[in-house]
Amino acid sequence: MKFLTATLLWLVAMLASANDGVYYVNGNQIVPLQETDIAVTKEVLTITMGNDEFARVDVQYEFTNRGKAKTIDVGFEAQGPYEPGGDSEFSKAGKHPDIFDFTVEMNGATLPIRNYVMRGSSQEDAPDFTPLDLNQWKLEDEDGEGLRNKTTDEYINYSYAYCFKANFMEGKNVVHHTYRYRMSSGVYQTFNIPYWLLPAMRWANHQIDDFTLRLKVDKTAKQFCMTVDDTWMANRWKLTAGTGKVRTVNSPWGGDNNYVEFALRDGTYEFHATNFRPKENINILSTECLTLTDSETFRLGSFYDRGIALIAPYELQFDDEEGKFLNGSTEGIANKRIIRNLPYAHRGYVFQDAKLKAYFSKIWWYMPDPSWKQDTSDFTDEEWELINNNK
Repeated sequence: MKFLTATLLWLVAMLASANDGVYYVNGNQIVPLQETDIAVTKEVLTITMGNDEFARVDVQYEFTNRGKAKTIDVGFEAQGPYEPGGDSEFSKAGKHPDIFDFTVEMNGATLPIRNYVMRGSSQEDAPDFTPLDLNQWKLEDEDGEGLRNKTTDEYINYSYAYCFKANFMEGKNVVHHTYRYRMSSGVYQTFNIPYWLLPAMRWANHQIDDFTLRLKVDKTAKQFCMTVDDTWMANRWKLTAGTGKVRTVNSPWGGDNNYVEFALRDGTYEFHATNFRPKENINILSTECLTLTDSETFRLGSFYDRGIALIAPYELQFDDEEGKFLNGSTEGIANKRIIRNLPYAHRGYVFQDAKLKAYFSKIWWYMPDPSWKQDTSDFTDEEWELINNNK
C-alpha cells in the first residue's frame, strides 16, 4: 500500500510538472540540397556520452559519385531549441546556440560552413534550405519555439542551417563530420539524445549500403535505452570495448513499446547492418522511467548517473524499519549505507560485505571489476556530496 500511494503521488507530481522538459537540438545527417546521383555507400556514426551535458558526434561517410565530378550544395538542419518558461537564445547569425565545434572535412580538406536561419521541417519531409529574411520575422515567445511574420502574422517553426559546397570526385569520396550538442532532458529523463537517421534516405540509393552505429561511453558509466523495433533488438548489438550489458525491457507503462537497455562503462556497443533503411529516427534516453516497475523489483539505486549523482526514483517507497535493506527512502541506516556506496559500485568495486554484495548483485547496472584500485580521483563533486551527506 505504501508503494502504491507513493507511486500515485509521484505520478501526480510528474503530471503537474509535465511542461518542464527542455529540448535543445537533434543530431542529424547531412543531405543534398538538390537531386543527385551520389550514393551513401558507408557510414560509421559514433555518439559519445560523458559526464557532462553534451553528446559528441563523429561521422565517417563514404560516398560514391556515379557520374562525372561535380559540386553540389549539402546541408545540415538543426531544429531550434524549446525551453518552457526560459529565455531562449536566438541566433540571427544562424549558429545554433547548443551546437559546438561543427566541422566538415572532405577528401582531406576542411570545408567552410555557411550558417543561416531556415524554416523547420518535419523529421520525414525534405527540408527547405532557403534562408529566411529575418527582417520579416520575430521570435514568437520566450519559449523560443517559433517565429512569426511581422507582416502576414504567419507562424512557423524554425531551424538553423549549416551548409557547404561539396566537390565530389568521380567514384569514392570520404567525408568526416564532427560536432557536439547539448543533451535535452525531460520529466523523468536525466538526458535525452535525439538523432535523425531518416534524412540519409535522401541520397541517390535511398539507403546506407554499409551502416555502423557506435554508442560510446567515455571515462564514466551510463545506463540508457532506445525504443525497440525489429531493427534495434538487443541481440544485434556487440560489445566492442569496455564493460557492458544489454537487454530488452518491457515498458513499465504497458502498451506495445519495448526498450533495449544498455549498461556501459568506459566502452562501446556497436550495431551493424547492410542495405540499411531506418524505419524511424532514434532517441537515446536515460532509463529512470524503466525503473518504475513494481514493489518486488524496484530497488534503491536502480538508476544512477554519476555525472549528477542522481538517485532515482527513491521517492517511491519508504523505509519503515531502520537498519534493514529496504527500497525507496534515503532515510535509515541501511539505505544511507547503500547511497554512499553507489559511486563505488558504479565503478565496479567488488564488495566484501555480504549485505552490500547481495544488494548490488541485484542491481542490473552493477558490473564488478576486480581490477579497479579504488581510485577516487574521478569522483564528481556531486558524488562526494552524496557520500558525505549519507554517513
